[in-house]
Amino acid sequence: MNLHGLLKRTASTTLSLGSLGANATRPRRLEWYELVLGSEAAAADNPFLYVLQRCTAQGTSTAVTLQNLDPSDATTEATAGQNHTVEPTYTAGAILLEVPLNQRATFRWIATEGGRLISPATASNGIGIQTPTSSAVLITASVYANER
Repeated sequence: MNLHGLLKRTASTTLSLGSLGANATRPRRLEWYELVLGSEAAAADNPFLYVLQRCTAQGTSTAVTLQNLDPSDATTEATAGQNHTVEPTYTAGAILLEVPLNQRATFRWIATEGGRLISPATASNGIGIQTPTSSAVLITASVYANER
């Protein structure tokens, strides 16, 4: 099933924008195939580095309801969170994508054939998005994924 999640982070003390992952009791794989990154803050010349990295726990966050792109699909088993108060547990060396971006810009990534970002069907594992260069500005990610 195809899913969409809109993750937002307001000015925060944590660096994570949000995360998507497998349910703790009924895990399934997620395959990210499209991503849109940007900032809703007033235009400014601030650099960001968005980092997509594997995580083994999704931390503490505000739950996000993932939407099925086809409303006739069953409800997803995946979980998502934003505005973290406790960072996800990121896997060292497991960076999947880095996007350097100016605050004025918007970036769209679409996976090539065989290039989707895949998280394992392992309880609470997933992928988190963080900006280690700044935690003080409102940022947004629109994530599209398949649940398998």
